[in-house]
Amino acid sequence: MSRKYKFHNRGGLYFVSFATVYWLDVFVRQAYFDILTESVNYCRVEKGMELYAYCFMPSHIHLILRSRNEQPMELLRDFKKFTAKRIISGIENNPQESRKEWLLWMLKRAGKKQGNISKYQFWQHHNKPIELWSEKVIKQKVDYIHNNPVESGFVTNPVDWKYSSARNFQDDHTVLEIDDVGFLG
Repeated sequence: MSRKYKFHNRGGLYFVSFATVYWLDVFVRQAYFDILTESVNYCRVEKGMELYAYCFMPSHIHLILRSRNEQPMELLRDFKKFTAKRIISGIENNPQESRKEWLLWMLKRAGKKQGNISKYQFWQHHNKPIELWSEKVIKQKVDYIHNNPVESGFVTNPVDWKYSSARNFQDDHTVLEIDDVGFLG
């Protein structure tokens, strides 16, 4: 099975999920969440990302996005590459990171398994983009994204998870802005 991103309709709306190697719970510190939010904001402004829903979990991310430039593969590739470098640097330089040696060892171990990785691998390579073609399917994916922290047992109400667009759907845009969701709001 190919690990290449499969965006057949370059202008389409997509649901994507991607995880850290070994499903490591990296996103448990504010500094690492900040890197994700800054990167999304940058991609929205500079790379043509339209963001309609998101959820940042401890080991993975869910997004519903569209590439205004019709370059979804490149957009996601650049986002993952940039965030990986920044987060690894954040781990290396965080004096409060109690798991530093272990996390770096795990990331190095994952990188050694890949012929094209020089030192560390942060993200798993596959994303399994799913094109969203109808209002019903979009709603299903938005509900899935927003309920992920509930299903994982972190919160009892989706809007209580700080890093989720469930809050945006309640007019709380304090973490990230999202694009107009029209009929989903």
